[in-house]
Amino acid sequence: MIKIVLFMVLCSGIANNQCKVISTPQDLFEDYSSCIVYGYSYSHKLMTGFDPEWTNSMETYTKFSCKKDEII
Repeated sequence: MIKIVLFMVLCSGIANNQCKVISTPQDLFEDYSSCIVYGYSYSHKLMTGFDPEWTNSMETYTKFSCKKDEII
């Protein structure tokens, strides 16, 4: 069975900081569209939940992608 998997990371614009994998409440989707919409929505929820001072100091941002994967 083919599913779409959401991969999301939290990154910093500060030099030498590596992106860290973010676990999400949902990571398997039936189609690409529902995955990408969820990724944007969850990213917005996550970013607005952070303290703005911390976000500004760390230059925080998210990145995500939705990839096909065969689920056994």
